[in-house]
Amino acid sequence: MNLKPATLSSIDEVITHYPSKRSATLPLLHLIQEDIGHIPEEAIPWIAGKLEIQPINVYEVVSFYPMFRRQPIGRRHIKVCRTLSCALMGGYKTCAAFEQEFNTHRGEVSPDGEVTIDFVECLASCGTAPVVLIDDDLHEKVDATKVKQLSEQIKKEKAERLKS
Repeated sequence: MNLKPATLSSIDEVITHYPSKRSATLPLLHLIQEDIGHIPEEAIPWIAGKLEIQPINVYEVVSFYPMFRRQPIGRRHIKVCRTLSCALMGGYKTCAAFEQEFNTHRGEVSPDGEVTIDFVECLASCGTAPVVLIDDDLHEKVDATKVKQLSEQIKKEKAERLKS
């Protein structure tokens, strides 16, 4: 596994904060995902070795928490809320509109590698449904017009990045 030296240092330091090494499983998974972008298969036995536990103990954490990704995602992550308020206010249409804009399907990386679109559970803004989280930015009342605007912004930022 190819982790940055700073990540390896953080991992060693984090482990010292817990009286039982096993308790560091969640923070280590976060550090690895932050560095690599997902939790690769080889990370599970590697973490288990670091924490002196069985790989199944790491796997059960990775498979339980939906914030851990097992596969790489696009450069930008579009998360569309699908819980009741957002679903009733058009969340499924919002998601379909993003899929059309980026020529991809939920859970897949767009052909240009730029985005991954996923459904997520409650983003805690039910009164402004449908709600979308793009990377760390919350967008409220995301209808078809706003999908178009947000998509154009992402495409513009990509074009500017490629020019640099």
